[in-house]
Amino acid sequence: MTPNDIIGLIASYLYAFGLLFIVEAIGKRLKWPQAFTRKIIHIGAGMWIWGILALFDTWTYGIIPFATFIVLNYIFYRYQIFKAMDAVDSSPGTVYFAISITLLFGLLWRTGGALDRVPIAAAAVMAMTWGDGLASIVGLKYGKHIYTTFGHKRSREGSAAMAAASFLVILLTLAWLPGSVLSPNSVALPFWGILLCAVIGTGIATAAEAFSPAGTDNLSVPLLTGLTLFVLNALLGG
Repeated sequence: MTPNDIIGLIASYLYAFGLLFIVEAIGKRLKWPQAFTRKIIHIGAGMWIWGILALFDTWTYGIIPFATFIVLNYIFYRYQIFKAMDAVDSSPGTVYFAISITLLFGLLWRTGGALDRVPIAAAAVMAMTWGDGLASIVGLKYGKHIYTTFGHKRSREGSAAMAAASFLVILLTLAWLPGSVLSPNSVALPFWGILLCAVIGTGIATAAEAFSPAGTDNLSVPLLTGLTLFVLNALLGG
């Protein structure tokens, strides 16, 4: 364990609990609906993968924060400790999200000079972070055309937001992260390959969000998107 790994662990827990307490306090003060504060936390938590990549020297230590939040999020969910994140009728989606990130980064992120495929993991997590987050926010506020899958209501407006956000974040992540200071040992694809990954990855992410039972999209979207991007990268020589 390096000094940077220690700093990374401390910063990760400070960020996570700071996010929870701050959103909880602001949500109460401004009377935000629980569905909105839950998605703000969802987006904030997902964005911390960039802090993980920036701070940690060793991937095995870098996956610890999200791995421990599998257990912590279950405790928060079970006892509804943070009302901004969990309500009586909430699904354990926060637990599933932590599982997905831990699996993707554990399988694909490598440090120390080994071939690194973390851009695939990051792109899949960003699709879940921003795609699902904005799908819910847009759907709740502007959703007029409702459809139901597996007993869970969604809107075409929300699904459109999911697709638009997923395409943008997958494209930007795969264009910028490979070969950067955060992932120097990953292989960059040509732009046409990145564009192809973004189009197909968006289709998979949007379909997974639309057809997954409530809460399980936090598993299906990042894992299926990650698998799709992994296969495409392999076929394209990435």
